[in-house]
Amino acid sequence: MDLGIKGKTALITASSGGMGRNIAHALAAEGVNVVLFARSADKLQAVTEEIEAQHGVEAIAVPGNMLVRDDVERLAATLRQNGGGPDIVVLNTARPPNPIRATLEENDEARWKEAYENQLWGTIQVVTHVIPLMLDRGWGRIIAITSASVKQPMPHHSLSTVFRAGVTAYMKHLSNEVGASGITVNCVAPALIDTSHRSDGAAYSAEQTAARKKLTPLGRLGTQQETTGVVTFLASMQAGFVNGATIPVEGGMVGSLL
Repeated sequence: MDLGIKGKTALITASSGGMGRNIAHALAAEGVNVVLFARSADKLQAVTEEIEAQHGVEAIAVPGNMLVRDDVERLAATLRQNGGGPDIVVLNTARPPNPIRATLEENDEARWKEAYENQLWGTIQVVTHVIPLMLDRGWGRIIAITSASVKQPMPHHSLSTVFRAGVTAYMKHLSNEVGASGITVNCVAPALIDTSHRSDGAAYSAEQTAARKKLTPLGRLGTQQETTGVVTFLASMQAGFVNGATIPVEGGMVGSLL
């Protein structure tokens, strides 16, 4: 299927590794040029070179921190200089602090502050500086990566749930405000996704992984490709009437009808 996005430009945040890197590869495979934004300059440059070699698209590395205003302003300036602005924005963020804990054990103010800044404030800061570049283009896609815990809170995930729920609410408001400019805004809410590929080690122990497999009727963990496929579809022409939605990618874990 031709998704109609070949030649467009996508910004992907937190894209030097993990989910962000995989999303960048998935969009590049559809012929999308990518601008990658993350803190690690060396890793980011390696990903851009890898994408250009594998997919033959333009990839630009912009090292920076979503929490640093000067870095985000530099990102916006780079986007403005390269085509006037992005067509697609994927808002990926760093993971909440590890190890995960029960809610009443989350009594460390520094962990709450880190989770707030990484999950919510960084997202808001990028949106504030980048999305105005899209408003006069007549077409756009904004996709935030959240978590299925915003629909069904999972044990020991309060740091993730609280602020990603905030991102979900923020994106819903944004979808109502920028829709008239031809821009859709949606969230992808994954859970139970395999992290064994991570170079810094899996996020869950063997015991936690076995327990997580039992949370879905499918009896297995999801793959990175199953998540990036949903993101790529939401970035497509065919997804033009999907707006203000949260699409779960969690194998049927969430028990609600809606």
